Amino acid sequence: MRLERNRRVDLTPISHQLRNVLRLRLGSLITLLDGSGAAYQTRIEALDSERATGRVLSKESVQSEPNVELTLYQCVLKRERFEWVLQKGTELGVSRFVPVISSRTVVRPAERLFPKYERWRAIIREAAEQCRRSRLPVLADSLSWDESVEQATGHRILAWEEADETNSLWRPNLSSADEISLLVGPEGGINREEADEATERGWLPMSLGPRVLRAETAAVAAATIVLHTAGELG
Repeated sequence: MRLERNRRVDLTPISHQLRNVLRLRLGSLITLLDGSGAAYQTRIEALDSERATGRVLSKESVQSEPNVELTLYQCVLKRERFEWVLQKGTELGVSRFVPVISSRTVVRPAERLFPKYERWRAIIREAAEQCRRSRLPVLADSLSWDESVEQATGHRILAWEEADETNSLWRPNLSSADEISLLVGPEGGINREEADEATERGWLPMSLGPRVLRAETAAVAAATIVLHTAGELG
């Protein structure tokens, strides 16, 4: 969506959110993002139960995206936990999410995930709006474990609870990385065979410390550390 100054824009698809969630009124100012790095200050001109419109007042660039592209290969978790990872990962700066079906994944086969995608995309979109992301993170099709460890590119990091603690996730210098792939297991963890397969394909098993974290905690903690060591979180 590319908008021009003084253009009228249809806000009807988000009228419920504007009226009943944000409790905005006629004349309220909102910021619209086009997903390509631009933000548009917009004044609400009509807002009722049937329609909503706004008028674009100005355009500006939004510098909220990390320089590094982080793809989170997350083994699918139970509903609330996976949705939490999508939300917090978006807030942190994950560029792309890939649901992975591993040997210990609770939800299988992959076809059972299809009905969830609409809700997952809505969660990502709302989180991106909340934290003023200028680009919407991509939600890719689900992959098997074999497919995910084979197709990933860039620096490949495997967050694994059985990795040598001397191989801390804080160790790699990622400040010059353009692309990072991070793989995190399901509730039951990653088994030895899967870890060996990933290592053979160039993934680096890394430890998150001496305590075993829940899968969703490990995902957010690992993404935070990776983005920090890449110089994206100050």
